Amino acid sequence: MPTKSAGIIAYRKRRDLEVLLVHPGGPFWRNKDLGAWSIPKGEYTDEEDAEIAARREFAEELGLAVTMPLIALGQIRQRGGKIVTGFAAELDVDVSSIRSNTFEIEWPPRSGKRQHFPEVDRAEWFTVEEAHQRINAGQRPLLERLAQLARDG
Repeated sequence: MPTKSAGIIAYRKRRDLEVLLVHPGGPFWRNKDLGAWSIPKGEYTDEEDAEIAARREFAEELGLAVTMPLIALGQIRQRGGKIVTGFAAELDVDVSSIRSNTFEIEWPPRSGKRQHFPEVDRAEWFTVEEAHQRINAGQRPLLERLAQLARDG
């Protein structure tokens, strides 16, 4: 059974449509940029509703609750097989105020030392065109669906 994940693309309408992406924290992602960004998302089980999981993950990764109705963007399958259910919400987030939860790993590897790292080390607003360069390639269809909905009005 493939892993399932759900997330929310926050968007705002400025001169161009802009989307909020997050950069994963931790040492593996420290020097990675293009293709490393993601929508705020996380895994959920068969017993959990995708929308509830998406709201929870947004709150965990950014420290902000999304209470307004969401726009369903459907599902995509990433290269590794993970199924991502996407939603969108028009929401203007101040990226300087994000507060991410943390995770713990052994670092450096085989050192016996455990360290805590933020799940998300930063968030930024990008135009859809910029986001296409930054986001994990498997999530691009979600951006395209949101952009199409915005064009359709």
